[in-house]
Amino acid sequence: MGESVRPASSIAARNVERFGMRAAGYRDSATHRSGRDLELLIEQVAPRPGERALDVATGAGHVALALARAGARVTVTDLTPAMLEEARAHLESEGIAARYQIADATQLPFPDAYFDLVTCRIAAHHFADVQAFFAEVERVLVPGGRLGFQDQTLPPQGTSAVMVDAFERLRDPSHNQSYTAETWAILAGRAGLEVTFTELVDKHHDFAEWTAIQDCSPKTVRELEAIMAECPPAMAEWSAPEYDDGSLVAFRNRHLVMLARKPE
Repeated sequence: MGESVRPASSIAARNVERFGMRAAGYRDSATHRSGRDLELLIEQVAPRPGERALDVATGAGHVALALARAGARVTVTDLTPAMLEEARAHLESEGIAARYQIADATQLPFPDAYFDLVTCRIAAHHFADVQAFFAEVERVLVPGGRLGFQDQTLPPQGTSAVMVDAFERLRDPSHNQSYTAETWAILAGRAGLEVTFTELVDKHHDFAEWTAIQDCSPKTVRELEAIMAECPPAMAEWSAPEYDDGSLVAFRNRHLVMLARKPE
């Protein structure tokens, strides 16, 4: 594994601190280990045997594992050393060999036009500079190479968008910024990537598990419940909260799965 990387910003440093303490929980997290969203992402990016693939901000390595099983030669990156070690343990337990590199998603330590495909799943909302990330993806992709991307989105209504983002940030202070599906695609396009596919996928969350994986205090849990209880109608429609005997037990957020290509 590569040497430690000095976080490029206070946001990146906060990510390393928080995820370093919580890495183990992401291997078994239902949100991360499976789902229609993961299947759709792999289906769209369509890895082929022998292709060079880069999985950015891998977390516990779920996407990297799927890419390797398809025969791709996978480089696995994360800024958090403990998370990258969790990914390594996960892949090695499945008999998968890969290359591991600590890397900031906004400053990828790889040559121009090196990878056939890049993936990034449920991570970019933590990045300090999403536009820099997309620019780096464009740089390291070969002409005709493709990006498989997934992340949280926001509702189009302004007040509800702010509140959905605040809800996420209260639970996890390393959350930086989510965007609408349209804006995610615009940011990719500004970096020179051609967006060829987008689909919104609902991600359903058990509220207790969702708060536990970030070690939320009872006070924070109560504040999250209050935000959901008092939210405007557009946020309620977007989040579809579920209650049992007056207690919040589940909700959803909506993720964009996007395929983009670097022009030939």
